[in-house]
Amino acid sequence: MLILILGLALWWGAHLLKRLAPQARARLGRGGVAGLLLLSVVLMVVGYRMTDGPYWWGASAPLKGVNNLLVLAAFYLFAADGMKTRITRHLRHPQLTGFALWAFAHLLPNGDLPSFVLFGGLLLWALVEMAVINRAEPRWTPPAGPFPARKEAMAAVGAIIVMLVVGLIHAWLGYNPFGG
Repeated sequence: MLILILGLALWWGAHLLKRLAPQARARLGRGGVAGLLLLSVVLMVVGYRMTDGPYWWGASAPLKGVNNLLVLAAFYLFAADGMKTRITRHLRHPQLTGFALWAFAHLLPNGDLPSFVLFGGLLLWALVEMAVINRAEPRWTPPAGPFPARKEAMAAVGAIIVMLVVGLIHAWLGYNPFGG
């Protein structure tokens, strides 16, 4: 569990440096921050895979279905932010919202302590990150548009493709996200 928690702490720290310690982040540079984030992901994956804990419920077909719909919506929010689709006019933080949705979705079919630590910790990070950004930069100007239908369709198709690829990778790793 310690490795998992260290990975989470490093993830939080590397991301929050921008707002809480900008000079330290500047000294690290983009490569240093990227290295810290890569290390944090490795620690989280290794820590998650080797950690045992109480198990309260398991994945069921309905929970996996809800998880998949929420993850698809999360991937759409990532694509929408990059393409500045219509929803970005209404959401200040589409990527962080998508990330929070992804983390919450993973709590549904994973009813064990390591999942609560990992996905709950990442969900909490996304919410804190949004609050920190809003406090540091209270003014926000939403994108003005136009919002062509072509971009909306491309974001939706991109989200579906990413969902299928990520699902195949999950299945390859031994976690079937599409069945009971």
